Amino acid sequence: MPRVEKIIARMKSNPHDWRIDDLEMVASHYGIEWRQHGTSHVTFHHPNADKITGPAHKPIKPVYIREFLKMIAQLEE
Repeated sequence: MPRVEKIIARMKSNPHDWRIDDLEMVASHYGIEWRQHGTSHVTFHHPNADKITGPAHKPIKPVYIREFLKMIAQLEE
């Protein structure tokens, strides 16, 4: 199983204590654009999925991880 798939599987089983670097790696794999222009928040955007904005500090709350996983699920459909 490739590294990105392992990260997604771990996010699904435990949405606690993730870093923004992990989300950015998965986002890059799926072609999701992300931006953080000198703010404390990051925005993930893809034309075929909903936009997500969340804080970039660690730990990222589980609610944002679940929203990110929903975005990935939309892209896999």
